[in-house]
Amino acid sequence: MYLPGAPIGRWESRHCPPPDAVTRFLFAILVFLCSAGQSWAGSTVQDYQQDLINRATQSRLADEREWHLLLHYKANLLGSIISEEDDEGFFLSSRGKSDPQAELEATIRQFFSSDLVGRSKQPAQCAFIARYRWLKERLQFDEQRLIPQSCERFDRWRAELNPQGVSLIFPAAFLNNPASMFGHTFLRIDQHGQTEQTRLLAYTIDYAADVPAGAGLEFAFKGMFGGYKGFFSTPPYYLKVQAYRDIENRDMWEYRLNLTAAQIDRLLMHAWEMGNAYFDYFFFKENCSYHILSLLEYANPALRLRDQFHIWTIPADTVRVLVDYPGLVGGAIYRPSRSTIIKRKRTLLTADELELLQRIKEEPEFSGDPVFAAQPLSRRALILDLVSDYLRYKSESDNPDMTIYKERNRRVLTARSALSIPSEAIAIPPYTKQPDSGHRTTRMSIGGGWRNDDTFEEASFRALYHDLLDPEQGYTPDAQIEALGLTVRHYNRAEQTRIERATLLNILSLSPVDDLFRAPSWKVNVGMQTIRHRGCRLCNNGVFNGGIGGAIETAFIKREVLFAFAEAEANVSPAYHEYHRIGGGATVGIWADVTDRWKLTGSGSYLRYPLGDTSDDIRWHVGSRYTLARDWAARMEYTHRDRDDDFVFSLQAFF
Repeated sequence: MYLPGAPIGRWESRHCPPPDAVTRFLFAILVFLCSAGQSWAGSTVQDYQQDLINRATQSRLADEREWHLLLHYKANLLGSIISEEDDEGFFLSSRGKSDPQAELEATIRQFFSSDLVGRSKQPAQCAFIARYRWLKERLQFDEQRLIPQSCERFDRWRAELNPQGVSLIFPAAFLNNPASMFGHTFLRIDQHGQTEQTRLLAYTIDYAADVPAGAGLEFAFKGMFGGYKGFFSTPPYYLKVQAYRDIENRDMWEYRLNLTAAQIDRLLMHAWEMGNAYFDYFFFKENCSYHILSLLEYANPALRLRDQFHIWTIPADTVRVLVDYPGLVGGAIYRPSRSTIIKRKRTLLTADELELLQRIKEEPEFSGDPVFAAQPLSRRALILDLVSDYLRYKSESDNPDMTIYKERNRRVLTARSALSIPSEAIAIPPYTKQPDSGHRTTRMSIGGGWRNDDTFEEASFRALYHDLLDPEQGYTPDAQIEALGLTVRHYNRAEQTRIERATLLNILSLSPVDDLFRAPSWKVNVGMQTIRHRGCRLCNNGVFNGGIGGAIETAFIKREVLFAFAEAEANVSPAYHEYHRIGGGATVGIWADVTDRWKLTGSGSYLRYPLGDTSDDIRWHVGSRYTLARDWAARMEYTHRDRDDDFVFSLQAFF
C-alpha cells in the first residue's frame, strides 16, 4: 500500500525482500496484459465512434430538418448553409457554423467525453441534451459502449418548471421604449395544477437583447444592425407581468398552445441548449419573436413558421401566423394593464363619486369624513379600491415621489380593511380586440387624384406598421408607427413619373390627459416629400420633424381625440436658399371614430423658419378611412401646403 502523496510503485528494500525471477516474469506479463487491455478498450471506443458516424453519414442525418433546427442552420442568399447562432461555444467543431456534417461528427465524438463544453460548462450529453436525445433515438446508441451521463442540473431545472402546457404571451406595443415599439412575445411554461392565482409563479422562456441601461437612441442604431447580443432566459412570469403590465402599462394577451407532452419536452431541451448560446440581435429580423418561433419549430418540426418572415419579423404578425395554423392555438386570455383597470373602473363612478376619489387620493384621511361615510358601503369599497389601484400604479412608476404614494396607499388600505365586505368582481374589457384580429402590418395601395392643375396615379408601399387612419382593431389605441414607406406617382400633364414620398420613420403617440393620467403626447417624422416652393414645382424636400404636446378625449360623436403639438422642423431641398431651412411652430387637430368602420381626421399647422431660407408654412390636412374588411380599406385625403393643393383617393391592402 502507499500513503497519500507518496510516490506510487516505488519498492522499499527495508521492508520487502527483492523480487525473484519468477515474480519479475509474472509482473511483466501483468503489465503487458493491462497495456493490451487499455489499447483494446481505446480501439473499441474509437471503432464505435466511427461506426456511429458512418451510420449517421449513410442516413444523411446532417441534411435532416431536425439537425438544421437544432443548429439553427439557414440557407443564405448565395444558397450556402450557415448557422444563425453566433456563439463559438455553441459549436463542437471549428467548422460547425457552416458545415452541418462536421458539427454532427464532432458532436458524436464529444458524447464519449466528460469534458465540460459550452457556456454552461457541462459534458456535451448534458449541455446539448436535445442533440443527444435526437441522435440517440436515430442511431440507437448502445448504452454499454456509449455510457449515458447523469444530467442533474437539467433534471432539477425541468422539475422546477413542472411543465404541463405552454402559452405564448404578447404584451402590446409600448412607444416609450424603442425595444418594444412593435410589441413583444415570449413563452410561459404552464405548470401541473396551475390556477389563476398561481399562474404568476410559472416560469417563462424569453429572448431579448442585452442592452445597457440608458442606451436610448443608441439602441435604435445598434439594434437594427446587430450591435447587441441576444440571450435566452427563464424569469418568473410575475416579473414579466410587473414590468409590462404594471410599470409600462401594456395590455397582455395569453395564447394557450396545443402541444403534446413530447413536444413540450423537445421545446424545453432545446431551450436548455440555448443557455450555451447567443445570437446577434437584429431589431427587425432576428428578434424576440423570430427566435421564439425557432423553439416552437423544434418542438414540432412540421411547423414552418419562420419561412413566412423573409425580411422582417413583427411580433403581431407572428401571433397571427400561430393563430392561423390549424389547431395550434387553443384560446386567448386578456390580462389588462393597471392603467386599463383604473380607466374601466372609473367609468363606473358618478360625477360626485369622482370628486370623492380625487379628494381621497390626495388626502386619504378624508375616507373618515361624514360626507364619504354617508355613501353606500359597496360604493365606498369601490372608490377605495380604485384609489388604491391608482396609488399603486403611481408608486411603481419612475416618479421621484413614489414613496409618498406608497404611504398614501397604506392609509387607504387601512381604511378599506375597516369595511367588512369583499371587493366586487368587475369585468375589464379591452379597449381593442386581441392582436391577431388586426390588419397585417405591410401595406400596398393604389390610387389617383389631382394636384394643382394636374392629375396623377400613384402606388404606395409601406413595410410596417400602422398609422392613425388604418383600421385600429387589434392595435394600441391612439398610436402610430410607420417605417420604410415609398410612394411613386405618374403626373399625366407633366408626363413625369417620380418618387413622391419616402418615409424612414414616422411615430405619433397621443396620450389623452385627464384628472388621473397626464402623460405627454409626442411625435417624430423623418422622411422625404415633394413640395411646391417659390419657382420649384416638384422639388424633393427632406423632413426632420419632432414635437411634444397634449391630447384630450371626448365622446360627442362616438370617440374623438383632440391634440396640440409644439414642434420643430428642419428641411433640406434645392428649392431653398442655402438648401435648408430650420424653424418651428404648432399643430392642432382631431381624429374621430364616426362608426366602427369609418374614421375622420383633420389638422392644421403653422411653422415659421427663421434660419436658412426665411419663410413660413401654413398647412391643413383632412382624411377619411372606411374599412372594407380586416385587410382592406378605402381612403381619401386632402392636403394644403403653401399654395399647393393635393387630393388623393386610394384602395389599400394589408398583407
